[in-house]
Amino acid sequence: MPAAVFAAPAAVEFEAKITPVVIISCMMAATGGLMFGYDIGVSGGVTSMPSFLKEFFPVVYERTQKHQGDDSNYCKYDNERLQLFTSSLYLAALTATFFASYTTRVLGRKQTMLIAGIFFIVGTILNATAVSLLMLILGRISLGCGVGFANQAVPLFLSEIAPTRIRGALNILFQFDVTVGILFANLINYGTSKIEGGWGWRVSLALAGVPAILLTLGAILVDDTPNSLIERGHLEKGKAVLRKIRGTENVEPEYLEIVEASRIAQEVKHPFRNLLMRQNRPPLVIAIMLQVFQQFTGINAIMFYAPVLFNTVGFGNDASLYSSVITGAVNVLSTLVSIYSVDKIGRRMLLLEAGVQMFISQMIIAIVLGLKLQDNSNDLSRGMAIVVVLMVCSFVSSFAWSWGPLGWLIPSETFPLETRSAGQSVTVCVNMIFTFVIAQSFLSMLCHMKFGIFLFFSGWVLVMSLFVMFLLPETKGVPIEEMTERVWKQHWFWKRFMDDETKDSV
Repeated sequence: MPAAVFAAPAAVEFEAKITPVVIISCMMAATGGLMFGYDIGVSGGVTSMPSFLKEFFPVVYERTQKHQGDDSNYCKYDNERLQLFTSSLYLAALTATFFASYTTRVLGRKQTMLIAGIFFIVGTILNATAVSLLMLILGRISLGCGVGFANQAVPLFLSEIAPTRIRGALNILFQFDVTVGILFANLINYGTSKIEGGWGWRVSLALAGVPAILLTLGAILVDDTPNSLIERGHLEKGKAVLRKIRGTENVEPEYLEIVEASRIAQEVKHPFRNLLMRQNRPPLVIAIMLQVFQQFTGINAIMFYAPVLFNTVGFGNDASLYSSVITGAVNVLSTLVSIYSVDKIGRRMLLLEAGVQMFISQMIIAIVLGLKLQDNSNDLSRGMAIVVVLMVCSFVSSFAWSWGPLGWLIPSETFPLETRSAGQSVTVCVNMIFTFVIAQSFLSMLCHMKFGIFLFFSGWVLVMSLFVMFLLPETKGVPIEEMTERVWKQHWFWKRFMDDETKDSV
């Protein structure tokens, strides 16, 4: 997620306590991550509920109620409208990101989070009360706008309000909140699928209103960040809030640093043009490729459609939802591994280890499905079903401590100050584009490629691991302001872009 635009130099430690104000503010902001995760997780569960399919996607419902030959399991959920229900959220988020970049700068982080909360509430109401596919899609679009605004403002808010020494951990904690939201959605889907009368899916969609209301109320109650206030000219109020969140009167050094950073950043009139300058290409290329690779691990295909996927390979409806709860729990616990180890063993090691684990897991899934789903039953034996679940858990765990959080963390720490805001906008934009592509195409790919879809994603895992091995430098323990000297100018490939004298910003 976008990191702080105006961050104090990593080598300087200002006086700061972890105050109750910071804790409460971060808990409030965390509901934005919960909301995003819930939206990711809930769609796969409701699209596997027969009552939901019968009401909105009768063609898919009829297909799921009968077997039509060896290939039917792979294709029974292949429906453009069903995919649009999931992917429309991410297309809306992509569009909203551009507006959110403006409101975050002009109106502040607080107001942008409030806008996100309102979009979330409207989307939840539309989805929970939907009587037509149009209402469903409009609800998802509204939720997507909320995601676009929240994903721009909330991580920025967290980064700016946290003391420097825990800023990195809080960046990953936002991703942790996303995984918790996915787990909650899976648990709720499992419970609501058992409600008599076929209206359980409405409960699943309506409960998204809980984090939406919490985010909205929190955005009303909290103060904006000192960085945002100072950036918009409210210097005295910014200093007062800084004293409040740091728990000390001795804030002058940090205050002056924020004022200076704001002045420098405001002198850059065309940050996107700066981003294309030769010396800025290494962090730009890496940020873009990390987002592409993150989606082509296949993780969102599994998280969006886990219940559908498990149904496809022969699990019963209850078993598929139960299995997706297990993978959601693995996702949460494994993200904690990244929080603990990212500053100890480094970014590259986590990514390379995960590459091996994801590759092996997907190859085994492909082999099992390729061998066992060729008979007339189209069902897996209990033993083989357990193997599939274990390999999915292995895949999810390795992603959760590597490409999940690091795909956002590394871009946030490699862009120089003058292009950091523009760089993070590009990062979010590319991520949403490829999230939409995967969400919109996965069920069709599953139908046409069958078990080969896991070979497809494992091939990408191999490519991205080679990219990490040769082209991704280690940034562990490197202060942000020293990234050029200690990382880019020392790298065997990227140093060629640093040969020219640094040109003036434009």
